[in-house]
Amino acid sequence: MDERLRFVARILEGEKMSVACREFGISRKTGYKIYNRYREAGIKGLEDRDRSPYRHPNRTPFQIEKSILRLKKEHSSWGAPKIQEKLEKEFPMLAPPAVSTIHSILDRHGLVKRRRRRRHKALPSATPSRRTSCGVPTSKVSSASATSNTATR
Repeated sequence: MDERLRFVARILEGEKMSVACREFGISRKTGYKIYNRYREAGIKGLEDRDRSPYRHPNRTPFQIEKSILRLKKEHSSWGAPKIQEKLEKEFPMLAPPAVSTIHSILDRHGLVKRRRRRRHKALPSATPSRRTSCGVPTSKVSSASATSNTATR
């Protein structure tokens, strides 16, 4: 905010917009936006604005969300796939939300238990042994006898 205030002060002193914008490293479009916000709202117009959207057009309707939560509370062992199946029967005229959406709603309300991930034990590292398939060290076996041994098996 201090930077914006200094920018507006220089504009009010009579400095040209393009020169001030170049010195502050912003575009002229941004410079005019800052200046116009100051003219309309004063110092309050220079504060950071909330970036969160005003509305969420793709959000699941609250009636369906309430139904999901009700089904989960009635049947605590049911997961998202089962709840989706019951929603299809309860509201046949509406397309039910995806399983991932139902899971997200349950997770948002703290109704999902996180399972501990099982860690697989690491296999012991195999040191490369210099043995052939018959168990005799390779230095003692000639290449001809090694191929005849494998061919007879």
